[in-house]
Amino acid sequence: MTRLLRSFTIVYIVLRHGLDALLLGSFKHPLLRLAARLLSLGRDLHKPRGERLRQALEELGPIFVKFGQVLSTRRDLLPPDIAEEFARLQDRVPPFPSETAMAIIERAYGRPLSAVFESFEREPVASASIAQVHFATLRDRQGQVREVAVKVLRPGMLSVIDKDLALMRTMAVWLERLSNDGKRLKPREVVAEFDKYLHDELDLIREAANAAQLRRNMSGLDLVLIPEMFWDFCRTDVLVMERMAGVPISQVERLREAGVDIPKLARDGVTIFFTQVFRDGFFHADMHPGNIMVSLAPATFGRYVSLDFGIVGTLTEFDKEYLAQNFTAFFRRDYKRVAELHIESGWVPPETRVDELESAIRAVCEPYFDRPLKEISLGMVLMRLFQTSRRFNVEIQPQLVLLQKTLLNIEGLGRQLDPDLDLWSTAKPFLEKWMVEQVGPRKLWEQLRSEAPRYAKLLPGLPRLLHDFLQTPQGPSPLLMQRLLEEQRTTNRLLHRLGWVGMGFLLGVLSMQFLGTSY
Repeated sequence: MTRLLRSFTIVYIVLRHGLDALLLGSFKHPLLRLAARLLSLGRDLHKPRGERLRQALEELGPIFVKFGQVLSTRRDLLPPDIAEEFARLQDRVPPFPSETAMAIIERAYGRPLSAVFESFEREPVASASIAQVHFATLRDRQGQVREVAVKVLRPGMLSVIDKDLALMRTMAVWLERLSNDGKRLKPREVVAEFDKYLHDELDLIREAANAAQLRRNMSGLDLVLIPEMFWDFCRTDVLVMERMAGVPISQVERLREAGVDIPKLARDGVTIFFTQVFRDGFFHADMHPGNIMVSLAPATFGRYVSLDFGIVGTLTEFDKEYLAQNFTAFFRRDYKRVAELHIESGWVPPETRVDELESAIRAVCEPYFDRPLKEISLGMVLMRLFQTSRRFNVEIQPQLVLLQKTLLNIEGLGRQLDPDLDLWSTAKPFLEKWMVEQVGPRKLWEQLRSEAPRYAKLLPGLPRLLHDFLQTPQGPSPLLMQRLLEEQRTTNRLLHRLGWVGMGFLLGVLSMQFLGTSY
């Protein structure tokens, strides 16, 4: 009965905001088209469709708000106007009772609140769709009193989420059946992706682990502060972390009055992002202004303060190498190479014509090169590439979509701080240094060290493998061929890097000789 009432509520809100009109032209069945027209009589549909969609999600509740937030990361699937509206969704959710939060904490620790904390503020300082935060103090292992923030998961979230997700899956199936546009948007895949994100966010241990990893990675950069996690007090539904102080980054005038160097702050944000992406392959993927503050404490003045680590992105070495080659080809305007990389990576069907894909990429990228650098948006270039790629059935990788979404956030935030921010010139030295490291002696040495134990075991067995290969009457097995090919590719990559090192050494010797003869 509850599920039926919830279904009627959803249908009512959908009709009241005129969302059926968005699909009206693609309904196939005449009776459905007629019913939708009758039910949509007498409504004011003058607002843009993206705004009506956003308002409907806000009225449907926190789970649908979170769905819109996650969906806003899939700009490769959404029209630009809808994606922009979804990006404006904010978690303005009333807090749940403090007594309930305190009961959850006591149940998680199995002891009274007073036995855990020295003090606990009953009134929450922040409230969102998934959890709310209270300030408290506790004694750490060294006996020192520490100020902490306690994040508590909303009660009953799992059952509410599972019910709404079940309805979303049903709606996705009907959307695919009734709408031609629905098939292209892949609603079932989108709901499945949302399911994964949401259940990950429901595990606060996972969020604490993300924060701990980012804190280690950023420890030597001196540009960003990430709260310490108190693992003795972290549970699936309760997270205790260091209390952070700062001014919200959206309050630019207040920061300027405090003496913060705003242009430097914008450049530091770009440096933090590219360091996380290209050096570590592990980046904070929810960098909207609500999750960022700036420290005004004398010891850490002007540093970023990063919060909320429920969503992070990861990149493999293959992803980073692919991005490096794409950036290199893009800076050289070598669009054919960009097209070839898409095909070589397997993200485009192998039968795709290189010249057609090259032409489409050129149409996206070429107009940007005639503009001043500060007017060029890397995020918008990536977004247009993703939108163009739909024509060629490109399989957009989720980690690259998160990267593009985060890049848009960073770029928008940076230009809000400094309208003259030149993202390209700020990032280019970092990218060039990183790309040199990918083919330089340091990278070769790292690869040789990591591969040494494997080759130490493999080399003694190579004669036997070769003998078995030659002695097989029916020819080599596919598995053996695959192993040999993999070893050949690995060897070729190492030889390629060794060639770069040798060339660099030779150029260095020649330069020294030239300088010697000059004097």
